[in-house]
Amino acid sequence: MKEKSDRVKSLLTNIEEDVMENIIYPRTISNPLADLISDEIWELLNSRGLINDRSVRDYIIRRRFKTLRSQKIRTGDAIDTLRAEYPYLQFDTIRKIVHNPPKQISRS
Repeated sequence: MKEKSDRVKSLLTNIEEDVMENIIYPRTISNPLADLISDEIWELLNSRGLINDRSVRDYIIRRRFKTLRSQKIRTGDAIDTLRAEYPYLQFDTIRKIVHNPPKQISRS
């Protein structure tokens, strides 16, 4: 009985390691800014914690909004489509993201 219990624990440990390695911490992180920077630069900046996730998300939302609008989709419908993709954001939050450009950092 003890051998079975040890084998089951060993199998569960292996499964947990695989899940952590492959699902929660994927080996390759796709570069959402591929049109701006190379994958190597993305990986370097991301590995050093220099990527602002919210700014990247907002950039992706703005880019997707422009694509939807170029397909002659009404503004409200485009925002509703984005709400379906980002259900944790309110309509007004997405509206502010797409209509208010990011603030420029002064270099003084």
